[in-house]
Amino acid sequence: MQNTLISADNTWVLWAIISGWVAFSIYLEQKYAWAAKMSGAIVALLGALVLTNFNIIPTDAPVYDVIWGYVVPMAIPLLLMQCNIKKIWKESGRMLILFLIGSLGTTCGAIVAYMALRNFIPGLAGVAGMMTGSYIGGGVNFAALAGAFDIPGELVSATTVADNLLMTLYFFVLIAIPSIGFFRKNYSHPYVDEVESMGNKDGDATSAASYWGRKEISLKDIAFACATSFIIVAISTSAAAFLAEIIPTDSVVSNMLNALLGNKYLIITTLAMCVATFAPNTFGEIKGTQEIGTYLIYLFFFVIGVPASIMMIIKNSPLLLVFCTIMVLINMLFVFVFGKILKFNLEDIILASNANIGGPTTAVAMAISKGWIKLVGPIMLVGTLGYVIGTYLGIFMGNLLL
Repeated sequence: MQNTLISADNTWVLWAIISGWVAFSIYLEQKYAWAAKMSGAIVALLGALVLTNFNIIPTDAPVYDVIWGYVVPMAIPLLLMQCNIKKIWKESGRMLILFLIGSLGTTCGAIVAYMALRNFIPGLAGVAGMMTGSYIGGGVNFAALAGAFDIPGELVSATTVADNLLMTLYFFVLIAIPSIGFFRKNYSHPYVDEVESMGNKDGDATSAASYWGRKEISLKDIAFACATSFIIVAISTSAAAFLAEIIPTDSVVSNMLNALLGNKYLIITTLAMCVATFAPNTFGEIKGTQEIGTYLIYLFFFVIGVPASIMMIIKNSPLLLVFCTIMVLINMLFVFVFGKILKFNLEDIILASNANIGGPTTAVAMAISKGWIKLVGPIMLVGTLGYVIGTYLGIFMGNLLL
């Protein structure tokens, strides 16, 4: 996929394509009911998938690294400036239970997938351990476990391609679920109802158009929103690097502390919510934080769809795609069945599975894209735990199967 119409170093054109398609996705979401049901986020993701597989844009470019490394961290504080940690802490407990059930589902899925395909894919035990960690805490654990099991580079690359394509399909399914009659009939969905009820106020407008309607905002609001986000990310990044360096990793407990306190996303989330909780009259009154943060997350959704090369799957890793699919389906089975039994809301179930498979960042992105803003803080807190337990369960699973 290197010989593309737009080269990887053609930065301005790539930014034009990304921002242009995201703007078009938001327009479709707010103009047409079918796009609103899919959400602009999934439209953005599908656009990237098409552009990549038709050799128009590259699968890897510095622009994408900027979005992963800078845009996503900037979006988190903006979206948490109105999140009161006192309320969120009460709401996180039940979601943690669901997240742990999903982690168990991932582990069982790894065993089932391994037993089904172990005679067809060499080195599958290490891949099972790697993907167990990845599908409990997201991609953060992927690289660490690949190194822990010394998996050959070509096998890691093939698994990455399979995982990227599956993630695209998986996000599409999750975002579509709230619009499917079966799930609406059998699960409670208060946040979906809230967003849709706002859409009914403006006649023919979609729920997205009503939710993200025009609001008053000043130059000072933009300045304060951006400055606050930059400052929180800067402090959090420096603090995480410092703590990761000074906290030892010579025991299970200290290693866990290192993984938690050395994670910049956890510190960004905590610091942003502390600011929102203890100075609500200052930071909660800044206008435009949700809109700016959501736009940045839409850029992130575009980038998620970029690495999903269908041709590379067909050539190199069809069975690895099957392997990953089995793991994801069993995770979803556990979360949706036990979520129903324990009377969880549909939104909680979707986000808990997303936090397992994609990590807290993609779960937050999905919550924002659907307008479930109150769930952003809880799922970020719960999903961050996956960075820690995912690594340990991945190592355990890989060694068990070996």
